Amino acid sequence: MKKQVTVSAPGKLMLLGEHAVVYNRPCIVTAVGQRLSVTLEIISEKRLELEAEDVGVTGYSKSLTDLGLGDISKGAKFVEMAVKNFNEKYKINSGIRIKTKSEFSSQFGFGSSSASTVCVIKGLAVIFDIKLSNKDIFNLAYQTVLDIQGKGSGFDVAAAIYGGTLYFVTGGKVIEPIEIKELPLVVGYTGIKADTVTLIQAVAEKASRHPDLIDSIYMHIGKMVEATKVAFMAKTLPVVGELMNFDQGMLEALGVGSAKLSAMIYAARDAGAWGAKLSGAGIGDCMIALTPTNKVVDVEEAITRSGGQVIKVQTNVEGVRVEK
Repeated sequence: MKKQVTVSAPGKLMLLGEHAVVYNRPCIVTAVGQRLSVTLEIISEKRLELEAEDVGVTGYSKSLTDLGLGDISKGAKFVEMAVKNFNEKYKINSGIRIKTKSEFSSQFGFGSSSASTVCVIKGLAVIFDIKLSNKDIFNLAYQTVLDIQGKGSGFDVAAAIYGGTLYFVTGGKVIEPIEIKELPLVVGYTGIKADTVTLIQAVAEKASRHPDLIDSIYMHIGKMVEATKVAFMAKTLPVVGELMNFDQGMLEALGVGSAKLSAMIYAARDAGAWGAKLSGAGIGDCMIALTPTNKVVDVEEAITRSGGQVIKVQTNVEGVRVEK
């Protein structure tokens, strides 16, 4: 048993398959170089102590027996429920001090909640010498996300654990690496924080009014994801870009586009990107543009002129790992 460990996991960007992946369709997601790290330390008192300054949580303390009960600070929810679920499954029954530190803002929609959940579960497994496979970590982390959000596909959990670029089907039914040497993405942040749960609910309400139409959209998004997987394997990035543009049209039909996203997306396309679309829940957060190397500067400048903030990201990076 170790006294202390630091674990880190990457953020993520959805390439194709948003919204449809909640309803048993595939998606493609890539892990990004900005990482979230969590330091865990055993303490004598049977409490959870949490410092997560990035999300405004300081001096948070709760008895192990009270985890998941009463008021839970928004920034503490995922860490607290991860500790609770791990404790219930593996009976660690030991106090733990946790400190989180992120290289990216939780505003970006890079999946900080899932990354922190994964780090906590991996860290607890290391400290208490419990052998967990990546799928074991996925199952526990995904359950934690469902306990809090009620709905979700788990793709961001998978990206944090496995890293790289993944072909993923709802709930982890398929988690398959896609071998990609390069993924030249330009990322633009809208400056608007998207509320994933609210947007998923809004689309679900639309589906209740037009079930056949929305299911047809999900079916077509699924076909685009399958075609993108083939295009990646064939290394035909212009085709991937074209499929991204198709997918953006479907997301607009679902009602999760916005004027700000559209301005950035069309600016990127006009400046030479192979394809551009929103990434994530929609309305805000980020857009992505798959861009030839010789057009990157033009696309970045176009996104900036359209009111976006360019975020430098490395893609296709390593998943969860022990740092020290």
